[in-house]
Amino acid sequence: MQKGSFTPKTPRFDTTGVINRINTLAKLFRKHNYPVIYIQHDGTGSGEFEKGSIEWQNLDELSIKPNDIFIDKYANDVFYKSKLQSRLSEFNINELIITGCATDFCVESTIQSALTKDYNITVAENGHTTGDRPNLKAQEVINHYNWVWQNMIPTQGKIEVKKTEHITQNL
Repeated sequence: MQKGSFTPKTPRFDTTGVINRINTLAKLFRKHNYPVIYIQHDGTGSGEFEKGSIEWQNLDELSIKPNDIFIDKYANDVFYKSKLQSRLSEFNINELIITGCATDFCVESTIQSALTKDYNITVAENGHTTGDRPNLKAQEVINHYNWVWQNMIPTQGKIEVKKTEHITQNL
């Protein structure tokens, strides 16, 4: 949910709605003293998403609080060479609720990786976004991946896809 992924050249599906749903989940997590983790792609040296640049920054509309956790990622899969695994272990977390951008890249890659690490995963069905692709509209990409995730066979953990409203009712 970084500024570089939300430009006039890269419009995203239901940006405002996704931001609002992420903010709703974050507020509820804080109320329950659950950690809220923001992931930022660090493309240092690549010329894109350079740490500290405008495109690297999170969207202003996200309700970020001082106690939230920030993790730099270096590939689509946030677990790849990042501090996420150690931070999750530090908090003894085995269940993840996943939101974000881009459904078919970062979100998908992270979900696949988390599954192989036996996390219990809930994907916020309406809490991730992407842009139109050459052969599919963004909404079709989102619907496709929600279907894929609902029909995956996990390793040790579980995976569920739920609307944000359903997640908030059951936290």
